[in-house]
Amino acid sequence: MKKIGFYLIIALIVCVVLAILFLFRPVASKKMQVNIKETTLDAVLIGGGIMSATLGTYLKELEPNWKIRMFERLDQVGQESSQGFNNAGTGHSGFMEMNYTEEKNGKMDISKAINVANQFEISKQFWAHQVNNKVLNDPKSFINPVGHDAFVWGDNVNFLKKRYEAMTAHPLFKGMYYTEDPTVIRSWAPLVMDGRDPHQKVAATRMDIGSDVNYGAITTQLIKNLEKSNNFQLSTSTEVTNISQNEDQTWSIESKNLKTGELSRIKAKFVFIGAGGAAVKMLQKTGLPEAEQYAGFPVGGEFLITDHSEITAKHTVKVYGRAELGAPPMSVPHIDTRYIDGKKYVLFGPFATYSNKFLKNGSQLDLLASTNKNNVLPMTKIGVENLDLVKYLVSQVMMSDEDRFNELRKYYPNAKPEDWHLSKGGQRVQIIKHEPGQPAKLQFGTEIFVSKDKSMTALLGASPGASTSPYTLLTLLETAFPEKTKDEWNAKLHEIIRSYQQDLRKNPKLLDETRLYTSAVLGLNYTTPVDLLNDTTK
Repeated sequence: MKKIGFYLIIALIVCVVLAILFLFRPVASKKMQVNIKETTLDAVLIGGGIMSATLGTYLKELEPNWKIRMFERLDQVGQESSQGFNNAGTGHSGFMEMNYTEEKNGKMDISKAINVANQFEISKQFWAHQVNNKVLNDPKSFINPVGHDAFVWGDNVNFLKKRYEAMTAHPLFKGMYYTEDPTVIRSWAPLVMDGRDPHQKVAATRMDIGSDVNYGAITTQLIKNLEKSNNFQLSTSTEVTNISQNEDQTWSIESKNLKTGELSRIKAKFVFIGAGGAAVKMLQKTGLPEAEQYAGFPVGGEFLITDHSEITAKHTVKVYGRAELGAPPMSVPHIDTRYIDGKKYVLFGPFATYSNKFLKNGSQLDLLASTNKNNVLPMTKIGVENLDLVKYLVSQVMMSDEDRFNELRKYYPNAKPEDWHLSKGGQRVQIIKHEPGQPAKLQFGTEIFVSKDKSMTALLGASPGASTSPYTLLTLLETAFPEKTKDEWNAKLHEIIRSYQQDLRKNPKLLDETRLYTSAVLGLNYTTPVDLLNDTTK
């Protein structure tokens, strides 16, 4: 009870401080009026990460004559959440991520895993198309075949077995293996068995079609290709300072060059905010009533990393465990093979950190700046209602180096401290949403925002994020441009995504054909499941 009381006091202190800071924050002064000739563009993309890069690539193929401009506040693109060391690099397919499955009343609910797996199939088709069109380089520069293993011990063994039985009944997970044999597990992932108690009950599943993805490499390659067009302009070291809608329904975008101080203003017919954690703040600048329902809750992450040759040579998989009670979805422990810019690493984590920043390269005033009269009370209420999350974050922040290393030893018993170093990952901003007439809720998924007139769009939230970006941006296009996606863009979309408007979840034959195609182009490990092979040869 004392511990619960301690965490409750911490939560209340945070909420009170937040409320006080909001009430006494300085009132913004009037904006400087700058007389600058406005250029009208077809689209503006705010943020130079994988989301804007993916949407820009879609638009270039669908509307090659559109004039598009991208803004990035850093001096290079792909340096925030998309950057290799700022994320787990997992091609999320639901194969091993146990947080996508849940046991309810004795039955295993795998619906989230099915949806994520289906969405990643869209991603692979998008990337394969770009490789074939010489937009993306050698697939090994951004994606590599890495087995996906789920690994548990003790009481979680029964959970994993039920999960396996439920998942292998679905076409998306055909080819999954299950074992409780330590020898087999050692052959899949030697590190997790080296030094482990031989009497400990263990279990694992394996999917060979898994992958490791460098989203930063995809981002830079896509944007480099966009820059070949005279209709595209990239503005780095440039921060968007204000967004306002005009009477003709276009948007005025004001920006400042952070190196020269130069101010500029342009007009755009369509705007996409793909600014990672800063998307909440950017969306608030629009003044749209429907944007007032959002607030942000920032959570950072750290990883233990090694490039020790003996370790990286032995570990060739991604191994995901089961998250502790109260831990947010992005905190599932995993020990991963990573390929970043041509070099192999092994990464373990994440360990949650707390910061008021909405971006890794952001400001400690980000949380305060996003607080307003519409969201301060919902934010405070969320803090009080989610004591498990508060407790988890406090325990993570208070971890010592020894504590973190003991967590690693649960998955790699023979790990040596001198082989590993702690690396700060990216910032993620979970969405607090307060719709009229409904209680505020904390959301851990990805939220697509499209204004009522469909001219202002944004992407909010985190996991699964980058791995499903082609699917997410395709959904955004369908929402913002419903007539175009049904009519003039439809043929091109079928060319980019071969399975477009067909449900791979319900069509095993098409799923097999799609996986054979994308695996051949991207260099992934896939063979037709035996049962499907038998069906097709009858």
